[in-house]
Amino acid sequence: MIVGRGRREQEQGHGSGISIGGSNLAPIQSIVGQNISHVSQSASVPGTVDIETVRDLLTSFRTDVERNEAGLANAAVLRAMADSVDTSLAAPDPQAGALRGVAQSLPMLVAGTAVQQGGEALANALSAWLG
Repeated sequence: MIVGRGRREQEQGHGSGISIGGSNLAPIQSIVGQNISHVSQSASVPGTVDIETVRDLLTSFRTDVERNEAGLANAAVLRAMADSVDTSLAAPDPQAGALRGVAQSLPMLVAGTAVQQGGEALANALSAWLG
């Protein structure tokens, strides 16, 4: 007797056509009416992020901040953080403490803003790079 295993049935005509295994029954977040162009997604595996990846994400983040500056209450702070990261990366011996500080505080500063994804990606890359 096998306990806990039910009959699996394919539901036809439902869902997004993407299966990630397990139950695909979950709330769907509607983004109707929102402009979602310029959306990028990144992921990092600890130990696989190099300085060039961090620099690329920094460049992308700066572009996002410039593009969305009018809607950002703390654009000057975000630009200053980006400058700090840039200065640190250009140094012969990057200041790990300053970079860790940016990696820790950046997600809170970009939460709920148009630059959230880019800021979080940069913070994650910094954390992974610093190990």
